[in-house]
Amino acid sequence: MAIKTTVVGSYPIPHWLPGDTSRTTLRDAILVVLKTQELAGIDVVADGELNRFDPGHPETNGMIDYFVSKMDGIRTRFSLEDIEAFRADQGLTYRTDPAGIVTGPITGGTLNLPRDFEFTRKLTSQPLKFTCTGPHMLTKVLTDRHYKSRPELCMAIADVLRKQLTNIDADIVQLDEANISGHPEDAEWALPALNHVLEGIAGVRALHICFGNYGGQSVQKGFWQNLLPFLNGLQVDHLVLEFARRGYAELEHFKGLDPRIGMGLGVVDIKDNGVESPDLIAERIELAAGVLGPERLHYIHPDCGFWMLQRNVADRKMAALVAGRNLYEGRS
Repeated sequence: MAIKTTVVGSYPIPHWLPGDTSRTTLRDAILVVLKTQELAGIDVVADGELNRFDPGHPETNGMIDYFVSKMDGIRTRFSLEDIEAFRADQGLTYRTDPAGIVTGPITGGTLNLPRDFEFTRKLTSQPLKFTCTGPHMLTKVLTDRHYKSRPELCMAIADVLRKQLTNIDADIVQLDEANISGHPEDAEWALPALNHVLEGIAGVRALHICFGNYGGQSVQKGFWQNLLPFLNGLQVDHLVLEFARRGYAELEHFKGLDPRIGMGLGVVDIKDNGVESPDLIAERIELAAGVLGPERLHYIHPDCGFWMLQRNVADRKMAALVAGRNLYEGRS
């Protein structure tokens, strides 16, 4: 089975986009991102998550705020008391403020992910990935004053996302979860919500998990082995996992991963400006193939999104990713 190259999602914001966020300018920016990936030889491309970019919330390309600000039932203006209540929760210490306050039943509101996909689908003939923040991550950044139960809140968010993603005919639909890695104790209520979303996806289902990439910093502490029962319960085709930054000693634990689930291997460190050589990429693939068997490796990719890097660094890392895969497989 040939290994495919892909990206996790985000791409550095072109410097001219924040000053003009019209649909025409957004189209131009997404075209640049897609063409850059195509020229690098990436097999499955993405929109750089520019569809959800908001200059008022530039962090991580709108990974949180794009979703919660559009859903009904969530208030995004909050008081000092709201902030204090959020800070008392030790589950998300890297944020100082909540993303929103849940005040009523959550519905889709003005969120329109199918429109975002269709906007991008017309701009490339390449296989296309669509990314969406998962229900666990969104639950953890909210202060709940309606459901009074995280499992119930998480499932309500999952229901909204499922209704949106069911109508998206992407080659791959990928959910992103950057908090569960440090909180395996949440797996009991996170798993059914994630599966509710995943089971509504018609095409290839992927889940990205990392240990955080907030301003170039890891914000979660934990070990992959603690998540293995959770991973084996997922209704997913392949995982998209961080390894380059952490090292590859934990690969041994993935011998226990359900054989129906393919591995996506992080081979590019997005928290470092140094550009990996193709030889190093090939060595990392060879190491993983030796531990798990080459048939388990479906994709290679960066550890996480490129949003914090300079464009010239991200572009060179993508080129190295493809060259390293080609070197490993003996392609010319």
